[in-house]
Amino acid sequence: MTSDQIIAILAAAIVAGTPLLYAALGEIITERAGVINLGVEGMMLVGAVSGFTVAVGTGNPWFGVMAAAAAGGAMASIHAFLTISLRANQVVSGLALTIFGTGLSGFLGKPMVGIVAPKTLAVINVPALSSIPWLGPILFRQDALVYLSYLIVPLLWCYFYRTRGGLNMRAIGENPAAADSVGINVFFLRYVYTVVGGAFAGVGGAYLSLAYAPTWLENMTAGRGWIAVALVIFAMWDPVKAMLGSYLFGGIDAMGFRLQAMGINVISPFFLKMLPYIFTVIVLIIATRKSLKKHIGAPGALGLPYDREER
Repeated sequence: MTSDQIIAILAAAIVAGTPLLYAALGEIITERAGVINLGVEGMMLVGAVSGFTVAVGTGNPWFGVMAAAAAGGAMASIHAFLTISLRANQVVSGLALTIFGTGLSGFLGKPMVGIVAPKTLAVINVPALSSIPWLGPILFRQDALVYLSYLIVPLLWCYFYRTRGGLNMRAIGENPAAADSVGINVFFLRYVYTVVGGAFAGVGGAYLSLAYAPTWLENMTAGRGWIAVALVIFAMWDPVKAMLGSYLFGGIDAMGFRLQAMGINVISPFFLKMLPYIFTVIVLIIATRKSLKKHIGAPGALGLPYDREER
């Protein structure tokens, strides 16, 4: 394999990993606040169809991205109402959200099937940086949403670990009763972070329909929402590790197509296609072991509804 071929695979890994990264970052934000949202797949699908529809209608992909964020946030607000206000089971609510989002996106997207986006998120070569050997073609010949993710990840890390807002977020995820006792509005903040997390998932869906494969296909996420959920555990709720994990999963996803296109058939592309999902199952099995829950850094109150009367 030549160096150009390796660079092409690594650059494709960035592109394939970006929708996973946005979805995983959104889920990290939500889970850091103590709420599990397994509706990521549904939110990504609704974001993908909303973003594509608005982009086709307006001719502006950025309006599509904003619409996708709004759609993802709206979906997440349903989950927030059910789990925070009504204290419904978070796992059941998330699964219902995925089923609802899958059906809704299929219904809304029927008129869009077969239409190609008139404008997509164009590749932007960063002056000087794109000319750096190896790193330039891989990291700095991408589209604007990829570059935006480069900024979001360190900003989120700083917010989590270096700001009072991040401290409050981690407090309501670890011990909401203690946070409430010092005047932190647990219910409001959980609502905010759940909706923001949904908006991120919506943007991840929009990236699929406006950049990765600029068209709409029913169920085009193909399980990426579930991979994003597993990535959160794999990354131990850390945005920097989530970025690395997203590119790893994206690389595995992109490798099958690239190797096949290059005529390299040493490993079956079907096996390579299976790897992200196999790894997802393994990660989830490991994470459910109670002995490892604290070791991997799971928020203490994750998945537990908060009732002030029981404090």
